[in-house]
Amino acid sequence: MKYFKLLLPLLTLLLAACTQTATVPSDFAREDRLPTLYPDYPGVTVPCNIAPLNFAIEEEADDYVTRFTTHQGQWVIGGQSVLIDPSDWQAMKQDGDINVEVFCAKDNKWTLLKPFTIHVSGDSIDPYISYRLISPSYVTYENLTLNQRCLENFDESLLYGNMINTNEQNGQCINCHNYQAHNPERMQFHVRQHKGGTVICYDGKVEKVDMKYPGGISAGVYPAWHPTLPLIVYSTNRTGQTFHTFDTQKIEVQDTYSDLILYDVERHEILPLERDTNDLDCFPHWDPAGRYLYYCSAHYEQRDSSKSKEMDLIEHYQEVHYNLYRRSFDAENRTFGARELVYDCGDSCSATLPRVSPDGRYLLFTLGQYGVFHIWHKSSDLYLMDLQARTTRPARELNSPDVESYHSWSSNGKWVIFSSRRYDGNFTRPFMAHLNADGTFTRPFELPQENPRYHQEFLRSYNVPEFMTGPVTVRPQQLAAVVAGDSVKATLSPKSAIQPDAVTAATSQASAE
Repeated sequence: MKYFKLLLPLLTLLLAACTQTATVPSDFAREDRLPTLYPDYPGVTVPCNIAPLNFAIEEEADDYVTRFTTHQGQWVIGGQSVLIDPSDWQAMKQDGDINVEVFCAKDNKWTLLKPFTIHVSGDSIDPYISYRLISPSYVTYENLTLNQRCLENFDESLLYGNMINTNEQNGQCINCHNYQAHNPERMQFHVRQHKGGTVICYDGKVEKVDMKYPGGISAGVYPAWHPTLPLIVYSTNRTGQTFHTFDTQKIEVQDTYSDLILYDVERHEILPLERDTNDLDCFPHWDPAGRYLYYCSAHYEQRDSSKSKEMDLIEHYQEVHYNLYRRSFDAENRTFGARELVYDCGDSCSATLPRVSPDGRYLLFTLGQYGVFHIWHKSSDLYLMDLQARTTRPARELNSPDVESYHSWSSNGKWVIFSSRRYDGNFTRPFMAHLNADGTFTRPFELPQENPRYHQEFLRSYNVPEFMTGPVTVRPQQLAAVVAGDSVKATLSPKSAIQPDAVTAATSQASAE
């Protein structure tokens, strides 16, 4: 991987050398079809602070010329790879709309394909995103990294990587990075296996926390920062993989035990939320005011007592359907109200990953046929609920015939980013779209790259894309030292209504099954 990264600047220089100043042909035919481009940018709407939308023309031809036109002027680029100078791109974006014409030549005869427009929104986007980069396999994760990328240019940097504290005998897996209200100074991520724990960065303080408590299912897994308070809700989960023999969708990831806990960052205290032990509670998320905790939950009662609960659930995996719920939160007393049903899937589908827009108006979630890990389900699509009108619709503008999964809102609520496997069904790539005033989305665009063919050659998936208002400034070396060191031990809150002995007994029984 590192050698590939080293070759990228050289590859970009070679592409630039092949891009030449060109002249627009004066004699040409017209063809009423859009050019085939990668990435597929015709008709997209982009933020005013996005990096250049470089693209490759995927048409068989002997020569290529592309002209960009605005009220400010025109820019002409020759070559199959269209690499836009950053200063030219800044000038192009001033007018709001960029008209694009692609000319292709065969046997000295030029053809103008159908022109298109790139719309530039006045709404800016958060300048940074972060994501995991992971090989799209079922067991390989040794070279997994957590990276951040500036959306205003092409700069990418490492936040932390598995290999930093890994040796031949001991490996790690990092996951579930999350921020409080998009703030890069308040971040957390998990380290599994060797030197495991939850790394929490809070206003300059960095520590690793051991959140395992007597009777708990696991340490904290899927996180949700409270928007203002030093609190994080986690789901604690016991998950596993199963594999299909005949199904083209080979893998199924299942949640066999799960519940929710509240963690106090300053007090290092855990407060388990009361629940029905037959409920599988997962993927929490706060509303922007911190008054409600949203999450997904499935009620599953064991069918065959002669088998373990895990095996019973695995055999009935298509019968596990998650609904969306929320619980009110009393910040002063740190208590939660009774759960309220937000979206009822019945027995026909399953909802997960609820994400409320920063203005509290919309709830974006994924919907699939069953289960909770929809990144593995081709049926997975994004759905949008209007929380005022309580109406729900499929976000057809964003969806494709393949997987749409993890998603998040920008801090101003004008943009969403989500993972999609729409190009090849194997690799997840980040796509972004603008939310219009009427609650519809614009056509999504893929994360721009300096080399437009980068994603066609990059054999790793982007996982859990999150917006940030700036870069994380804690160095990987500092994080590595914290991971290698001792953990702060979290304790059970004295306010817990669940007695450790009772929880231990319940979990011991579950383990025995």
